[in-house]
Amino acid sequence: MNNLKLVAARPEGKRTVVDVLGIKVGEGLTIIAGPCSVESEDQTMRTAVAVKEAGATMLRGGAFKPRTSPYAFQGMGLKGLKILDKARRETGLPIVTEVIDTRDVSWVGEYADVLQIGARNMQNFSLLREVGKSGKAILLKRGMYSTIEEWLNCAEYILAEGNERVILCERGIRTFETYTRNTLDLSAVCAARAESHLPVMVDPSHGTGIKSMIEPMSLAAIMAGVDGLEIEVHVNPQAALSDKDQQLTPAEFLGMMKRLRAAVAFREELAAEAAGRGQA
Repeated sequence: MNNLKLVAARPEGKRTVVDVLGIKVGEGLTIIAGPCSVESEDQTMRTAVAVKEAGATMLRGGAFKPRTSPYAFQGMGLKGLKILDKARRETGLPIVTEVIDTRDVSWVGEYADVLQIGARNMQNFSLLREVGKSGKAILLKRGMYSTIEEWLNCAEYILAEGNERVILCERGIRTFETYTRNTLDLSAVCAARAESHLPVMVDPSHGTGIKSMIEPMSLAAIMAGVDGLEIEVHVNPQAALSDKDQQLTPAEFLGMMKRLRAAVAFREELAAEAAGRGQA
């Protein structure tokens, strides 16, 4: 990947840490959690409080939803952003939300702490340039048909505009397999960390589309070296207006968080052992 100039791994091995209101993505394990879509103030606030109490460090929620069908729920727009802003004020959680149009970047950035570029827009180069100019932290999801090299080159577009606050996110790719919604490519975590200095996250909710797979894939991602996870949580998934089959209840999320912490502790223990062997 010799064409990467700004994204490429640094010779000294130093990795970028993206600071979002004091949350340091790239140190430890960052957990972004929340509903797929902002559907109402009550739904969002209840979810925000629940994920904060369980240990999440950022709140996700879609105010704009690019959907496969033009008739599916498209999000609440500005009203949804205002609800997210209220959730941030009441919980202290930084807000992660998707921006889908170059014309919306500046004003969506007034409400969001992290601008998410979804899989469908990964190669929307005008949008990448615009968020690069924003100075906001950017969560760049891998396109469902994109190679790792293409993904990293899209991050290069953002850094080329002077914005180094980029977080990569593997969210599953489209393969011939139909059992899962997507094929979660955990090898991409290792590859992205080897080829780039940017922090790497995984979205196991979109990566599988199956609630029962979210925890095991999250645990596997931790052992692969991921810097964070983005997990969908809803107070009543069966009533969700989008992606109800891949959203955890607050109780399920709380139980999973306990096991994720144990996995992180084990990963740190293994890393310490490896460092000790290296010094011996």
